[in-house]
Amino acid sequence: MKLKLEITPNLVAMMAKEAVAGERAVTAAIRQAGTGLKSAWRGQITGAGLGTRLANSIRLASFPKSGESLNAATLVWSNAPVIVGAHDTGPLIRSKSGFWLAIPTPAAGKSTRGGRITPGEWERRTGLRLRFVYRRRGPSLLVAEGRLNSKGRAVASRSKSGRGVVTAPIFLLVPQVKLRKRLDLARDAERAQTKVPGLIVAKWVNSRLV
Repeated sequence: MKLKLEITPNLVAMMAKEAVAGERAVTAAIRQAGTGLKSAWRGQITGAGLGTRLANSIRLASFPKSGESLNAATLVWSNAPVIVGAHDTGPLIRSKSGFWLAIPTPAAGKSTRGGRITPGEWERRTGLRLRFVYRRRGPSLLVAEGRLNSKGRAVASRSKSGRGVVTAPIFLLVPQVKLRKRLDLARDAERAQTKVPGLIVAKWVNSRLV
């Protein structure tokens, strides 16, 4: 007597097909979660009024870069981690030298290098000297004698008579500043993470139907 065992369908082929479907599902789910997290972080930053330039510092990289894998991963990060991190944690900022923090007023204008202008840069740019004014109540000041242009910025006056010359506050001097927490990046990261299992299952089922 000769017995022959034949299993239909082919288990090896079926398991191989399931493995491929799993790789596709995991990779697609991880990439979708990463893309969603990147969009959520960028939306938080622009929604907080921090501008599209800082929002565009949020970047995404998926691994593997091509093909599928059960070990797929996505990395979402910022190219400006110090700035984004500060708005995410709301830290207490003190001067490194232990003196004052100089906070520019609208009359100071902006730095040509980006970010906040410093007293030294402001003096070099305008040719004006800053003068310290102590105030018992409220922040002390760095002021300058000049005129305000059409943009409200203090510039040197060319008037020989002194007409239009004002004493303008250029910087507020404070010992420390508590930065307001404006972002909650961990919240969106947790949401993205909790969605991953459901995305994998949904994409795995869809791959079977194709």
